[in-house]
Amino acid sequence: MGDYRRIADRIAEDIAGGRLKPGQRLPPQRVFARRRGIAPSTAGRVYGELVRRGLVVGEVGRGTFVRAAPDGPAGQALVESGVTGAPVNLELNYPSAPGQPELLAPVLAPLLRPDVLAEALLPAAATGTPQAREAAAGLLATPGWRPGPERLLFTGNARQAIAAVLASLVRPGGRVGVEQLTYPLVKEIAVRLGITLVPLAGDPAGLLPEAVAAAHRTAPLSALYVQPTLHNPTSLTTSGPRMRQLAQVLGDLDLPVVEDRIWSFLHEPGVPLAAHAPALTHVVDGLSKRVAPGLTVGFLVVPPHRVGAVAHAVRSGGWSAGRFALEAAVRWAAEGTVARLVAAKRADAGRRQRILAEELAGFAVRSDPHAYFAWWELPAPWRADTFTAAAAAHGIAVTPGPAFAVAPGHTPDAVRLGLASAPEPDLRRALRTLARVAARRAGDRSGP
Repeated sequence: MGDYRRIADRIAEDIAGGRLKPGQRLPPQRVFARRRGIAPSTAGRVYGELVRRGLVVGEVGRGTFVRAAPDGPAGQALVESGVTGAPVNLELNYPSAPGQPELLAPVLAPLLRPDVLAEALLPAAATGTPQAREAAAGLLATPGWRPGPERLLFTGNARQAIAAVLASLVRPGGRVGVEQLTYPLVKEIAVRLGITLVPLAGDPAGLLPEAVAAAHRTAPLSALYVQPTLHNPTSLTTSGPRMRQLAQVLGDLDLPVVEDRIWSFLHEPGVPLAAHAPALTHVVDGLSKRVAPGLTVGFLVVPPHRVGAVAHAVRSGGWSAGRFALEAAVRWAAEGTVARLVAAKRADAGRRQRILAEELAGFAVRSDPHAYFAWWELPAPWRADTFTAAAAAHGIAVTPGPAFAVAPGHTPDAVRLGLASAPEPDLRRALRTLARVAARRAGDRSGP
């Protein structure tokens, strides 16, 4: 038996004896090698052997974690992982209403006629078509706000809309203010565009206007990115008074803002930030959540004087909407399909929130009765990374809080739960399992 296997046996004994706990993170392989006085390649073989035996699980970008203690002799390959059913992914968050394919299919059928299909397969401009602009304006309208169709632009999805707006507003090296916890993809877009994200403080009413002003005084911001309605991951919706205060500060600073409203269709209609600061606000929305992620369109509502600049960014980035998807969106909106799906998904989100409240009663969970996600502040001594690994050992994927954190070192001990994708029975089972995992004492988390 090679030396690496003997070392793996000792680690297995520590797991069996409870000295290494489920969810506990092992040190990086180079640190492990230094502590043991072995070559890094040997450390890699040790970790590989532990994975082979089912004792640990590797989480890309987060490390290697103990799965669960074995019931049999030390080093036994069969490990009780706690998995009692099919894996459940609470990272994905794509809602699907009952009967959704049956609702969508009839509208697509006319597009398959050769004469209509020939038109639908032509390239689409960033400005779409007059019919698409009218349909989108009606779809995005709320009491107190209806965007002018001439302000509408289209992308392949909402993510591309965010990228196009930021590319049009911010030069490489520029600074963009964001909430302290923000949509992870915005972090990736910022890296690709060479943009620095500046985390800004908030409170239960929303982003603090004074935090925006203070950051701008420190070094000028080029723009602001916010999710004022059903913020992802916390589900917070900015209050009306705070929205007006924020608009006032933006006007004083002449600071452009990107208002992400991708989840707003689930919430009671409210006046968006764009209604208070129309000359500065760039609204981002889309069909991926309202309808389906596979055939989607991103919407942009931009100030009139910026239509040309943002359209140029859409074209140069290759972010234009597909004409077929655009034609489908127009028909779905006109036939009332989108409205029916929105109503069904609001009811679905409400049912899932009730399951969440029942299964995680007594825990510190922040959410909204209308939201498809929740922010779970974990009980001590759990950390986000160790809990994520412990959940994975039970076949459940969750998103760790640090994925949303902007400031280095500010890693909240929380996880986001996506409620939309799993069937309701699987969601209930997964939440019940996570509640049991969270209630367990995490124990000593010192490394081997």
